[in-house]
Amino acid sequence: MSSLMNEAKELMKLWGWFRPARVLLTANNYRIFDHLEKQLSAKDLSKKLKTDLRATEILLDALSGMGVLKKNKNIYSNAPLASKFLVSGKPHYQGDIIRHADNLWQNWSGLDEVMKTGKPYRKAHDHKSFILGMHNLASLKAKDVIKSVGIKGVKTALDLGGGPGTYSIEMARHGVHITLFDRPETVDIAMDVTGKAGMKNIDFMTGDFLYDDIGKGYDLIFASQILHSCSEKESKNLLKKCRKALNKNGRLVIQEFYLEKDRAHPVNSSLFSVNMLVNTPGGRGYSLHEMKKWLLKTGFRKIKEKLMGDTVLIQAVKL
Repeated sequence: MSSLMNEAKELMKLWGWFRPARVLLTANNYRIFDHLEKQLSAKDLSKKLKTDLRATEILLDALSGMGVLKKNKNIYSNAPLASKFLVSGKPHYQGDIIRHADNLWQNWSGLDEVMKTGKPYRKAHDHKSFILGMHNLASLKAKDVIKSVGIKGVKTALDLGGGPGTYSIEMARHGVHITLFDRPETVDIAMDVTGKAGMKNIDFMTGDFLYDDIGKGYDLIFASQILHSCSEKESKNLLKKCRKALNKNGRLVIQEFYLEKDRAHPVNSSLFSVNMLVNTPGGRGYSLHEMKKWLLKTGFRKIKEKLMGDTVLIQAVKL
């Protein structure tokens, strides 16, 4: 193969990423993986799903080629990856976040228009899938994150924009009294999630944290993945509000996707900024450098950070 073709293959990877993603999104929408915990033929599965046989067989073959399914002659079943993460009801289920990604697919299809208007293109939204999708992701790392945050001596904490309450649950397990603040429709979901976990030391506040009172007297405020949905001005104002709500020597802990000073690397984080461009009027990914500068200007001190995979934890103290 020519060197020119080899070089072009790198470009082909970029424009071809959509294909396995679309196959997985569609398979998840049809809950194919729930059915394939048991071995089935394409014909039997198409009957259960009420789908076209030819279409079903082609999709199953692609999933098998991707390594998500196993194929033995004409019989299909889940590969270990699908069995662990894509079967509803399993402890590490990720199907909700994949359904959210399907909504994002539709919104990202408006990126051409967004480039002209600068305004979000929210053609599709399923709030429950979004919030439960956050639970899917956070449940994989909540224990490690809260361990890194450190809650020794923390009696009261605010989970700001706490979504499904995954981190609230982990802090509550260590005896911290938690207040989870989010919008009413989100708190309804969080009450269900935390209730199933049997947590009694979690209170709930509803509102818009940009405009409404968030309470006071907290030893710790945990703000996970919320700044990227805000504009720079909104983010700075929110940090000021958090400082006022903390006790003396209280801590603010921010969790965000790690983005270098050039805002281009790592690529997953710069691509996430595009997601905020498509879905919010003023949000984007913020670099570690930017957020630390805001914290200093807001009056926080003893700022330190810790990388955790693709995210960074930034801790700051109100002296």
